[in-house]
Amino acid sequence: MSKELFQHINRFIEVDEVDFQKIASFFSPRSLKKKEVLVKASSQCNSNHFVLKGCLHMFFISNNGTERTVQFAIENWWLTDFLAYHNQTTTDFYIQAVEDTQIISITYNKQEQLLKQFPQLEKYFRCIFQISYGASLVKMKYQFDLSKEEIYFHFTTQFPEFAQRVPQYLIASFLGLTPEYVSEIRGKKRS
Repeated sequence: MSKELFQHINRFIEVDEVDFQKIASFFSPRSLKKKEVLVKASSQCNSNHFVLKGCLHMFFISNNGTERTVQFAIENWWLTDFLAYHNQTTTDFYIQAVEDTQIISITYNKQEQLLKQFPQLEKYFRCIFQISYGASLVKMKYQFDLSKEEIYFHFTTQFPEFAQRVPQYLIASFLGLTPEYVSEIRGKKRS
């Protein structure tokens, strides 16, 4: 079904192709058009999404109506509201395609069945969750430690694949900056 997922799993644990064919049967494929919403705030969060091709972003709408991006996912990244997914509750977040995107998704119930049948995947998902949590901590540290300009340049240097693919207004939202400020920073760099 997905050589990308097969290769990704095998970066963390060893799964043969025969087992992977069974594993793949727990997932459902989906294609999204640019700007299509996959998950809406206040909806039940019952799926975890693996990006095969494209880019997603997770955001919420603040009390003053401003869209705030909290996470991106490109190829070989997982995206969901992990807390709502784990607790099987509603989410406060939206997930939307930044560009035409292909994903495979697994529901919470199917993941529980999958883990019973293939307990070695517990380690795989644990590694994914640890990486996601660690990335959140690093982002928080940068927001406390670095100036706004340093945050922008650090992000675009460390993650050039996002800087090239994601619109600047979404990068600004993710970094807690205004699009105008990002334009100003970029203008300074060019001069």
